[in-house]
Amino acid sequence: MTDYKDISSAVVHGGIYGDKTTGAVNVPIYQTSTYEQKGLGENTGWEYSRTGNPTRAALEALIAELENGTAGFAFASGLAAITAVLMLFKSGDRILISSNVYGGTFRVLDKVFKQFGLSYSIEDTTDIETFESKITPDVKAVLIESPANPLLTVTDLAGISGISKKKGILTIVDNTFMTPYLQRPLELGADIVVHSATKYLGGHSDLVAGLAVVKDEKIAERLAFLQNATGGVLGPFDSFLLIRGIKTLAIRMDRHVANAEKIALFLQQNEAVKTVYYPALPDAQGYAVNKKQAKNGGAMISFELKDNYDIKTFFKSVRLIALAESLGGVESLVCHPATMTHASIPRDIRQKIGITDGLIRLSVGIENADDLTADLEQAFQKSRIGK
Repeated sequence: MTDYKDISSAVVHGGIYGDKTTGAVNVPIYQTSTYEQKGLGENTGWEYSRTGNPTRAALEALIAELENGTAGFAFASGLAAITAVLMLFKSGDRILISSNVYGGTFRVLDKVFKQFGLSYSIEDTTDIETFESKITPDVKAVLIESPANPLLTVTDLAGISGISKKKGILTIVDNTFMTPYLQRPLELGADIVVHSATKYLGGHSDLVAGLAVVKDEKIAERLAFLQNATGGVLGPFDSFLLIRGIKTLAIRMDRHVANAEKIALFLQQNEAVKTVYYPALPDAQGYAVNKKQAKNGGAMISFELKDNYDIKTFFKSVRLIALAESLGGVESLVCHPATMTHASIPRDIRQKIGITDGLIRLSVGIENADDLTADLEQAFQKSRIGK
């Protein structure tokens, strides 16, 4: 490990740095499926690239170090990572999930794992006082997003992890929105962290990847077996791209967040906006908890327009900001959770947990903040009804 004190240095030098054979400062792309062996039972530590690949191993070592975990695992997508983690459980087990999570997480539980006997319950994990009463003997884990997608609700990760440990269940945290640069759940007591690395860790909307990090060595052994057995691994070229993306994580996140803080205030003060969801606003749900466990509020904002503004016109009118799925890239993206990212959640459940048809989710990019607010303002003006 290189001698450094801050994660902004770790993103550049962490994990397996460079190539000892040639002196290259970047880990090479080992674009191979298999490895020549000297004889039966004699190899260089590598056998087959589903089981292990040096480029992927460098990425896995890097994310493990950044999250302060025992071992990291790279997968072909964020959902592949979540799927592998859910395979740690068996028929008859139940998973508690936060009341608003990514629609794909809900879908894989509701449409895939449920048919194999793994059940789930949607709970308000922000309510620490009642959370413990929800843990029945069949509950084996809680899966949390904080801030959650898309309402940015904040869960006390240390509080939930403490209760979970007392009850003998695992705490799984999807840390996609915050990244280890802004929040490290394992240090707060969580057992497993997952990322859609497609988002901020990759940072450039040019790859699809997932990561998982665990604290316990026995869980690491089980997840390593599942990764190899089911085979949803990340390829060497995408592993290389992801390492490259992570190297600029610190400076990108600083710019993302600086822009988001300005835009959140702009939205809060704008006559077109009814409600703003952003954890760093002093009146936001979970503001004090988020301030305690995270570096800042991140760069995701959700908001609702007032009734005299047409949401469809708004989406058609943005110019610099793209209407698109995903988040966390250098470009700003806006989406409609009810019909895009969370469409797989039944409407009655969406309405119950607050994902209304009028909710807009904004992933704030690294463009000039004034250009972004100008784009939002002109879209608001065009979408106003009865001008």
